[in-house]
Amino acid sequence: MLKKSLAALAISAALWGSSAHAETISVFCSPTEFELCTNVANAWKEKTGNEAKINKMPALLDDAIPIYQQLLAAKSKDVDVLFLDVIWLGMFKSNLLDLKTMIPQADQDKHFASTLNAAKLDGNLIAMPAYMDVGLMFYRKDLLEKYGKAAPKTWDELAATAKEIQDKERAAGSADMWGYAWQAKSYEGLTCDAIELVASNGGGTIISDDGKVTIDNPQAAAALEKAKGWIGSISPEGVLNYDEEQSRAVFESGNAVFHRNWPYVWGTSHEKGSNIVDKVGVMPLPVGKQGEKSSGCLGPMYYGVNKYSAKPEVAADFVNFITGPDMQKMRALKAALNPSIQALYSDPEVLEKIPFLKDNQQAFADSAVRPSGYTGTSYNRVSQAFYRSVHDMLSGGAEVKSSLTSLAGRLEKLKESR
Repeated sequence: MLKKSLAALAISAALWGSSAHAETISVFCSPTEFELCTNVANAWKEKTGNEAKINKMPALLDDAIPIYQQLLAAKSKDVDVLFLDVIWLGMFKSNLLDLKTMIPQADQDKHFASTLNAAKLDGNLIAMPAYMDVGLMFYRKDLLEKYGKAAPKTWDELAATAKEIQDKERAAGSADMWGYAWQAKSYEGLTCDAIELVASNGGGTIISDDGKVTIDNPQAAAALEKAKGWIGSISPEGVLNYDEEQSRAVFESGNAVFHRNWPYVWGTSHEKGSNIVDKVGVMPLPVGKQGEKSSGCLGPMYYGVNKYSAKPEVAADFVNFITGPDMQKMRALKAALNPSIQALYSDPEVLEKIPFLKDNQQAFADSAVRPSGYTGTSYNRVSQAFYRSVHDMLSGGAEVKSSLTSLAGRLEKLKESR
C-alpha cells in the first residue's frame, strides 16, 4: 500500500509540475482559417501541454496592417504569433524574431526554397511558410482536346491557341467565348500578373534583391506590349476592370478557354453551379521565351513571432508546429490549401484532394517574388506606381517603352523611402 501511495503521489506531482510549467500564447489567424487554427492549437496542446489562444484577424486581411503597426510600435506583448502575407514581411521585418536558430535546419529544409528564401531578410529568417500560393494557368481541357491542341508552353503559343479556339467556338454558336481571362484592373493583382509576364520574358522583377530598379529593359517592354495586344483580341476590353473574382466568373461560366488565377480556382471550378466541372486542366504559367522560368507570382502566407513576445521560445515552437508537415497536410485535406513542404506533393492523400499538385510542383518552385523584401514599408507605394503605370500602358493611354523609363525614375525615389 505504501508503495502504491508513493507511486500515486509521484504521478500527481509529475502532473502538477507539467501543468505548472504549461504556457499560454496568443496567435493571430486568418478569419477564414479560424477552425483550422483551432484544430492546430488543440493538437499542439495535446503534444506540449501549452495553449495557443486564437484571435481572428479582420475579414479584409489588409485591415490587419494598422493593427499590427500599432501593436508593434508600442512593443506590445499581447500577441506572440502573427499571420503574415508575403508582401508584409519587408514591412515588419524589424519587429519579427529571427527564427533561423530557433527552427531546426532540417525543418527549414522541408519547405520550397523559393518560399523560405522570401522570408530571409537582412540575414534573418523572420517567418515560416504556412502554405503556398502561386499564379497558375487554368484551361478548358475539353476544348483543347476537341481541337487537338496541346497545353501551350509559351505565351505566344497560348495566344495562338486561344484565338483559334475562341473563333471556332464563336462560329459554332458560343458568341460570348473569349480566349483568355485574367486580371488587368489597376490594383495589386495587376502587379502580380504583370510581374509574371515580365519575369517569364527575362525582364526581372521590378526591383532586384539588392535594390536596383530593373523594370526599364527591352524584355519587360516586349512582355507588356504582348499583353497589350491581347486586349480586344483574345481578352475582352472589360479585362481592364477584372480582378480575380470577375475573371473567374467568366471562366466558370464557360466563356473563356484560358484563365490565370490562384490555386483556389481548382476548388471553385468544381463546385455546384460551375459550368465547367471536370473540364478543367491546370498548368504552370507559360514562359515568354524558351529557357526562361514559368515565374508565377509567389503569394504564400507565413507565421512569425513578435520580437517583443515574453515567450519567444514557446511561440517559435508553435510556429514550427503549425507550419510543419502534419499540420500542412491537415490544412491541405480539410481546406485544399497548397503545402509549402515539398514532400507533401507526392503524398497520396493530398494528391487525391488536390490532384493538380502532382504536375505543378515546378510552378511552385520557380515562382517570382514581388520586391517587398527590399522596399519594406514603401512596398505599397512602389506596387501602386507599378500597377497604375502598367494599366495606363495596357489601356492604350501610354506608350510602353517611354512609360517604363518614366516609371523607373519614380521607383528610384520611392524605393528609398522605406
